[in-house]
Amino acid sequence: MFQKVSAYNSARILNLLKCFNSNNKQIISCLECLFTSFEPPLGAMTSVIKTVNDKRPVNLDIGSIDLPITAYVSILHRISGVILVAGVAVLLWILDASLSSEESFNAIKAGAGSFLCKLIVWAVLSALIYHTVAGVKHLIMDLGIGESFEGGVAGSKIVIAVSVVLIALLGVCIW
Repeated sequence: MFQKVSAYNSARILNLLKCFNSNNKQIISCLECLFTSFEPPLGAMTSVIKTVNDKRPVNLDIGSIDLPITAYVSILHRISGVILVAGVAVLLWILDASLSSEESFNAIKAGAGSFLCKLIVWAVLSALIYHTVAGVKHLIMDLGIGESFEGGVAGSKIVIAVSVVLIALLGVCIW
């Protein structure tokens, strides 16, 4: 928060270098002398430059902050990753159950047409679509394209538009 004036630190470093050059056997005692008995020049510790704005809010209400679209795209990218982890766990559980016996396979096959099963598959695939589109945006930005603020905003709008179209098409295919 505060930047100390460097004259005091420079004097300590110069004194330390003199000790190193004088006698290598006395380095430890010189270091003790340097840090215990060296008095800073008058006003060295009180001469600071203020680098922080005092009018910052103490408690931030996240709901009232107007975030840019890039922040929403980033947050949704993280959320879609969490949904993917949970969704893959559910899908692996269903796969395990379907492979355990013929009866469980037939039960899962019968339940595959239910609204709940379609909703789970749609949610996991929607998260996969969004996460993939946002990941491609990140790869493009790694190539140096769209690294400016305006490029980031445009890329975020493209991610949302492409994801909405693909997720809607997926919903049409599933239902």
